[in-house]
Formats: sequence, C-alpha cells, structure tokens
Amino acid sequence: MGTDVVVVIGVGGMGLAIARRVGSGRALVLADFDETTLDAAAETLRGEGHNVTARVVDVSDRGSVVSLADAAAALGRVTHVAHTAGLSPEQAPTEAILRVDLLGVAIVLDEFGRVVADGGAGVVIASMGGHMVGFTADQESVLAATPTDDLLALSFLEPEALGNPGAAYALAKRANVLRVQAAAAAWGERGARINSISPGVISTPMGQQELSGESGQRMRGMIAMSATKRLGTPDDIASAAAFLLDPGSGFITGTDLLVDGGVVAAVRAMQRAT
Repeated sequence: MGTDVVVVIGVGGMGLAIARRVGSGRALVLADFDETTLDAAAETLRGEGHNVTARVVDVSDRGSVVSLADAAAALGRVTHVAHTAGLSPEQAPTEAILRVDLLGVAIVLDEFGRVVADGGAGVVIASMGGHMVGFTADQESVLAATPTDDLLALSFLEPEALGNPGAAYALAKRANVLRVQAAAAAWGERGARINSISPGVISTPMGQQELSGESGQRMRGMIAMSATKRLGTPDDIASAAAFLLDPGSGFITGTDLLVDGGVVAAVRAMQRAT
C-alpha cells in the first residue's frame, strides 16, 4: 500500500494543530512561503516524533504548487491535504489577498486533485467572512467555474472595483467555498473528497492581529453575542479538519463546515429581528 502522506500548506496556528492531529504515523509534508516559520514548525514537530519534510511554496505560483504536489506524491499515497495558507486584511493589500487567498486556493485544488490518492481527502480553510457577503448568482457562477488561470482577470475582481482589503478577503473566502464545491466532482473521479471549513475568530497570531486592527471592535462584538461567547482555538479547527479528513466522513464532500462558535447564526438572527 505504501506510505500515507499528509500535506499541510500553511504552518501557522491552525496548520500546526492540524499537522499534530493527523500526522502521527504518516509522512508529514509541511509547506509555507515563510521559510523561518516553516523551519520552526518542522523542528518542533520533528522533536515531537513526526516524520517531517519541509518545502517552501508560493501558492500563487502554479509551478511552485506543481513541484510541491509532485514531491508529496513521490513520498507515497497523498491521503490528507490541508490548505490553511492565507493573508488577512490587516496583513496585506487587496492584490496580495486575491493572489494568495483566491488564486492560491484554486491552484491547490487543481494540482492536489491531480495527485490525491483513492480514499484520500482534503480541506481548505475558508472563513466565516465568506458567509457574511452577498453576490449575484451570476458572480457566484463565474467565481466557481472560471478556469483558474483566468480568475484574476475577472472585471469585478479588479482592486478598484473591490475597494478595501476586507472586501477582497470576504470575496476570496466565499470563492473558496464555491471552488471547493466545483472541485468535488474532479476529486471524486480519483475516489477522493474535498471540503472547506469556515472558521470564526480563532486565537492565532493572524486572528490576534485582526482583533487589534480596524475591525477588532466589531469582531469582539460578534463574539460577545455568539452562543459560545469565546474565541476559537486552533484545536477547534483541527478537530473539524480531522473529522472531514477521516474515512468516517466518507459521504461528505463538496461542502463547507462553519466552525465559528455561533457568530453567523447570531448575526442572522439579529438581522431577522430588525
């Protein structure tokens, strides 16, 4: 049967938690754009007994993702793929968010859909932000179906049309859910599954940076009115990812799991009441 291979793209708080949760007894491939972060994560996990291969990747560059996918496949059966890489509005301008959060996800879906093993599964980290924006049916259809290499040429994705990085982030995360839905059939042809997770406000370095930024007060307000009234943890997301990556969820594909502590439910309830 060969070695089972877990690929985790993006090794921040959520990526590291997912790697710990599903990496034991498997070949673990860690990939990130930031070599310093990548090396630190690899050293930590190796020290904990994991079999780690580390590779620098630029998810917005197809050649870089092709190289990563091929390297993972050369190690054995690619059974688990977790894509957590992304940029937040406090971290990057609109153009960079579109390249990484939108185009990068589409490329990863293409290239790992090419190498994922029969019985394998993938998860893409989207965001609850994608559940709080509205697009026309035509826009959603275009976001789902446009060939990957043509995505950034769409007129409504031009930075001038989108405006601020927050709008670009929400659109990209909604597009992640749509692209995952659209990719489910292709992954299914290989006997594999693909789903997305939409986290709420998670206590990672990125999450804390957003809480300290312009939208922090609004985010804290949403947490306060949610059912759980707390920040999420990386382990909350790792638990959801482990569920979706496990063969026990073999009848679930092409869907999005909202893991937000009830924030979106509370927002929608408030909107209905007004």
